[in-house]
Amino acid sequence: MLARRYLLGLLLIMSSLSGFSQTTESAKAIAQSFDTYRQQTIQEKLFVHTDQSTYVTGETIWFKVYYVDATLHKPLDVSKVAYVELLDKEQKSVLQAKVELSANGGNGTFFLPASMNSGTYRMRAYTCWMKNFSADFFFEKNLTIVNPFKTLGLPAEKSAPAYDIQFFPEGGNLVQGIASNVAFKVADEAGKGVTVRGGIINAQNDTLVRFQSHKFGIGTFTFTPSESANYRAVIQDAQGRSVTRPLPVVQPQGYVMRLEEDGPEKLKVTIRTNLSGINQIYLFAHTRQEIKVTEGRPFQQETTFSIDKKALGDGISHITLFDGNQKPVCERLYFKRPAQELRIQLKSDQPQYASRNKVTLEAAVQASAATTNKASLSVSVYRIDSLATSTTDNILNYLWMTSDLAGRIESPEYYLQPASADVTLATDNLMLTHGWRRFRWDDVLTNKPALRPFLPEPNGLVIQGKVTNPETDKPVSNVMTYLSTPGRPTRLYVFRSDTEGRVRYEMQDFYGPKGIIAQTNPEDSLNKLTIDSPFTTSISTNRLPEINFNESHTTQLQNRSVAMQVQSTYWGDEIIRYRYPEIDSSAFYGKPPESYLLDAYTRFPRMEEVLREYVTGVLPRKKDGHFRLAVPNLPYRALFDEQSLVLMDGIPVFNMDRIIDFNPLKIKQIDVVTNRYIMGTAGFSGIINFMTYKGDLAGFLLDNRLVKLDYDGLQLQREFYAPRYETPRQQTSRLPDGRTLLYWNPNLIIDSQGKSQVDFFTSDQTGTYLVEINGLSSDGQAGYQRTLFEVKNVAK
Repeated sequence: MLARRYLLGLLLIMSSLSGFSQTTESAKAIAQSFDTYRQQTIQEKLFVHTDQSTYVTGETIWFKVYYVDATLHKPLDVSKVAYVELLDKEQKSVLQAKVELSANGGNGTFFLPASMNSGTYRMRAYTCWMKNFSADFFFEKNLTIVNPFKTLGLPAEKSAPAYDIQFFPEGGNLVQGIASNVAFKVADEAGKGVTVRGGIINAQNDTLVRFQSHKFGIGTFTFTPSESANYRAVIQDAQGRSVTRPLPVVQPQGYVMRLEEDGPEKLKVTIRTNLSGINQIYLFAHTRQEIKVTEGRPFQQETTFSIDKKALGDGISHITLFDGNQKPVCERLYFKRPAQELRIQLKSDQPQYASRNKVTLEAAVQASAATTNKASLSVSVYRIDSLATSTTDNILNYLWMTSDLAGRIESPEYYLQPASADVTLATDNLMLTHGWRRFRWDDVLTNKPALRPFLPEPNGLVIQGKVTNPETDKPVSNVMTYLSTPGRPTRLYVFRSDTEGRVRYEMQDFYGPKGIIAQTNPEDSLNKLTIDSPFTTSISTNRLPEINFNESHTTQLQNRSVAMQVQSTYWGDEIIRYRYPEIDSSAFYGKPPESYLLDAYTRFPRMEEVLREYVTGVLPRKKDGHFRLAVPNLPYRALFDEQSLVLMDGIPVFNMDRIIDFNPLKIKQIDVVTNRYIMGTAGFSGIINFMTYKGDLAGFLLDNRLVKLDYDGLQLQREFYAPRYETPRQQTSRLPDGRTLLYWNPNLIIDSQGKSQVDFFTSDQTGTYLVEINGLSSDGQAGYQRTLFEVKNVAK
């Protein structure tokens, strides 16, 4: 008997250990799948600091792009191009720019033309790699643009409230017979929270629960659905207007999650279910895809997990529950306030200034000794009034809060202030109503490499296209394609289409508006080559609010418009200056073995005579009644058997008769490469490049099957200009100064002690001016600071 009891006890212990081992291994499998997915799908974030948020047409938007990895918020140096757009209320792109990125980010401008309508516009920014994911991952910011020369059509007032009302059961679902914490959010058409109160009623019109919003139209209530019936919420706003909405469908079976504070150091996660036969569950937590908690355990009808807050990273963490089959069944968010930030001290030398007086700004960055002088800072100084108000958009709010939550976040700075009971409650409510992640669990758990059609651009701007059969519209592979940029310097890019028919050209030194010409070999002329727009057509789900202007803004709008016109009239030549980058001026083939400046030789009326008489590296020959241009294969003293690559101003030409018939007096120079030239997957039997005087083809007739496009390269850097009043003569100048943007610097330089000092001059525009500064350290600490000063007229 004793031996039997001993054996039974041993079997129970072994069974328990086996179950524990299985639970541990399953939890590890989830973590391993997640880590594999994370390594294959690096996540990027962009933040754009604009000089202000309200503009009139005729002004310029100045902006700085910060580029970081989405996990640690450290500056990235992978993608070299950011795509920045301005979208109107129909989600159509009205302005676009390709901004060059470096380890310090990038910067650019948008000039607002007089053709734009007044309204709220969405600025968004993304990289090519980010196009593989939802448009909700892109940076977005609302800007107000007013056209003072077009009548502003204000929307008519609506008698009935058009509220967006949503309910969010904690963990995901309402489950029959289990108490759930249900969050709700009520917002108006502009996305602003509405203060409400209400109740939950059943089919018999009995009131089961009463509730009211806490902050920004968000609140919670506890509710236990007794059956899978329909429940309704009756909601009343501050004006007494009522609306009714259905609650989410009640699930007959499932799981319910509840997250609570368990003292200052712990979180308690309680899991309840009405399912039977559940043996084990797994809890998984990550902070911006960095694994923090992985735990599995046997499960009864109710199980509690304890999470040490120190185990979680700063910012938003996702806490996910998996069942015994490793399927996600519940999820919610938790926010941990950042312990560190880039502290910036900012002050002006005076609180008040007269017109045309010098302002000295001092900024000091407090960070670790290793990163103090490696912070990237941008600063803007602009006038605020009833038209242009200060904004809550800053890099600190965005990286820690807005970028990791779905939808519009009203007053994100509220949640980052020092903790209090109200702030803690409001923050938890926000986490319940904005659940969102940058991946799908199905993609993670399949353990298969994800197919990403859009690749990063690590070496600069990439132009992409596709080769298809025009009759079937199916992709055609293994077709050699060429892309040229006419002009100086000579640039040629080649690419053989892949299995999906895609072509990809890595552009070198491609700045400003240019023309591009793309083509295939003559033997592939029946195929269709198209060039894609690099800007995505995907849109986010966020709504644009209506412009909020009325008659009270008329005076400020007129003043702003007049100031803009004054600047354009009197300072136009000064305020439009560009900084041109240093680029390699040599052709793509480098210094050719032979180069001929034709003006140094006797001119002949036919190209054939020119080539035969003194261009020793090119031998014209006829075959079947058509010319071929042969190049000697040096140093072997034999001609190439294949036709050489012949270019006219860098554009491949395959009809040599057109070259021979072209007027040689229009050709300035001929370069000849007298050896085999390898370019990617292509090899050329020598190169002959005919160059006109202006690099504009000089009327040379190209093949009509070519694809010709006007294409904007990387945006040229525009220099911010502001007049200085160093002398009495400058101060008394009668040239008006209508600037409302006094200073903009996207790359503020700080010294080894973390300090910087800049100066600028006030304009003739009096009022209150706001100084805003955003910053990011090399170790991922973000910071923001602002200060005010006054400009007043002083009697002389």
